[in-house]
Amino acid sequence: MLQRVAIFSKDNNERTRNGVQSLVAELCSRGIHVHIHQATEEPLSACVENNVEKFSDFSTLSQMPDLVFSVGGDGTFLETVLKVKDLGIPVAGVNTGRMGFLANIPGEEIDRSVDQLCQNDYEIVERSMLEIIKPEDLFEGEPGVALNEITIQKANLSMITIHVYVNDVFLNTYWADGLVISTATGSTAYNLSVGGPILSPADESIIISPISPHNLTIRPIVLSGGSRLRMVMEGRTDECLLTCDFRYRSLSIGQEINISGWGRKMKTVMLKGRDFYSTLRNRLMWGVDRRN
Repeated sequence: MLQRVAIFSKDNNERTRNGVQSLVAELCSRGIHVHIHQATEEPLSACVENNVEKFSDFSTLSQMPDLVFSVGGDGTFLETVLKVKDLGIPVAGVNTGRMGFLANIPGEEIDRSVDQLCQNDYEIVERSMLEIIKPEDLFEGEPGVALNEITIQKANLSMITIHVYVNDVFLNTYWADGLVISTATGSTAYNLSVGGPILSPADESIIISPISPHNLTIRPIVLSGGSRLRMVMEGRTDECLLTCDFRYRSLSIGQEINISGWGRKMKTVMLKGRDFYSTLRNRLMWGVDRRN
């Protein structure tokens, strides 16, 4: 039974504000104590104020919540994950954005979804993550951990050359606009856009998908989740762009990049009756063809 939850939201649009208000009202009506991130500036109704505590950082909470709600889109979900990744707290996503693969609770179904959560009518999906081992300390003390993907991309019009080694064994040289190194979770994100395969969320594999490769025989490849990747770059430019989910940095083209699976997994909430495959069908509109 849920007794204490936290809500994280960063979007300041009307739909998200309404979603936060509805969620707080539903939780408080069931006697659940709510910690709400102070970036949510919409005033709360008087009937729920006594059961709500605002906070600025999860480390300042008086007591750890049983569950964290991310209210927004998939981008907000990724930011929420970064904030709670070391706490072992499950994250549930309320979708007030667009696609909603990660934030898979529709904003218009908050009341029913809270009922399911209170009745333990859900499953915990543990998702693998990636970590940038080298270069170190790219993000001012925060580890380079990604739930979706890490990418290496060209920084200007010139393509880059990336030599990839798996467990110190040479895999391939990619002449391309970049590479997407994706988790199973991220397989429905940037990886999908560049033609990579879709994996179910619990899969521990790592996907390498090229971005606009300059050789038509080059295709995405799925590697074991325990693989260690080493990437050495060349190019007619001085720098490239490295992204880690929603964060990015410019790197010297001569820097080596090492990536491996993160040692821990992220716990996410999947309501029963709202599984990955139904989300996939709905978001990609499979079955819209009249022949189906």
